[in-house]
Amino acid sequence: MKFVLAPDSFKESMTAKEVCIAMEKGIKKVFKDAECIHVPMADGGEGTVQSLVDATSGKLYSKNVTAPLGNITESKFGILGSGNIAVIEMAEASGLQLVDINKRNPLITTTYGTGELIKEALDKGVKKILIGLGGSATNDGGAGMLQALGVKFLDANKDELAFGGGNLGKLEKIDISNMDKRILDVEVEVACDVKNPLTGDNGASYIFAPQKGATEEMVKLLDENLKHYAEVIKREFSKEVDNIEGAGAAGGLGAALLGFCNAKLMKGIDIVIEYSGLEDKLKGAQYVFTGEGSIDNQTKFGKTPIGVAKVAKKYDIPVVALGGKIGNDIDELYDLGIDSIIGILPGVITLEEALKNGSKNIEVSMENISRILALN
Repeated sequence: MKFVLAPDSFKESMTAKEVCIAMEKGIKKVFKDAECIHVPMADGGEGTVQSLVDATSGKLYSKNVTAPLGNITESKFGILGSGNIAVIEMAEASGLQLVDINKRNPLITTTYGTGELIKEALDKGVKKILIGLGGSATNDGGAGMLQALGVKFLDANKDELAFGGGNLGKLEKIDISNMDKRILDVEVEVACDVKNPLTGDNGASYIFAPQKGATEEMVKLLDENLKHYAEVIKREFSKEVDNIEGAGAAGGLGAALLGFCNAKLMKGIDIVIEYSGLEDKLKGAQYVFTGEGSIDNQTKFGKTPIGVAKVAKKYDIPVVALGGKIGNDIDELYDLGIDSIIGILPGVITLEEALKNGSKNIEVSMENISRILALN
């Protein structure tokens, strides 16, 4: 028997790799000689670095970088097993979780730390960089990221702008003469599941800035500043970065990556499927097991279980998804490639107990599923 284990992490409980280990323990209690292929997954958001490093036997690196408010924070990035592909989660350096709730202010937060992670990856000689967007504390259009790569944003007096989207309205000139040109010699693929443009009612400021601490007045100013930022980029470099799907991701970081780094936007799950080698590892399997902490009707929008199921269906391999919480309206997931959805909780328990005993609950659930399979 060959089983492919391709779960996402169960947030605050287990990494995807830990879920794989627990799944295999349960399977081996019934199928002692089974071949269990571990393919830790993610959807481009939190956990993507860890999953791809684990799936490819890569390596994690740490670096002290500039956090959103200008203080220093330790951040991690990975290099995949091939040795020439880096994977970065921008939230590691510029994420909302790095800013206390009473200090959140997208007028002054910066993506500078994300640029420092990119620079560190370039220093390690990589040929490709994968960047996961999402969870940002910023609304600076990616200007901070570019500043870390040597770009200067100047006002009318030729003074450099301070950090944050609140200062972009003063922008008059963008000097790229000292930009780290290595970024143009590598491929940049961006895991981006939002389609928001940079500005407007559906743009970065109006849709995402309120959750980052912006008031109505701040949202209006941030949107106007990003429009001005896009106009300056278009005037100086003949590049359109405003009305492009995904440009508004991560407070406009998508726009900077598209405009200055020749980036390509892709669905997060598609990137992880490609670089984890999932499709090749699926071949010849009898069953595929996937899962994530919560499975509901939102799972269909690019989440790991659906991404795994779509690949498995190419080879008519049954797919079972495990979840800590099973929400409402999951019936349509059965039409998208998942054959069975199993909740792992043993009964009515507290959230604390569920998180603490996640591995054990996975193991028991997998043993029970395997005993059913063994009846055939």
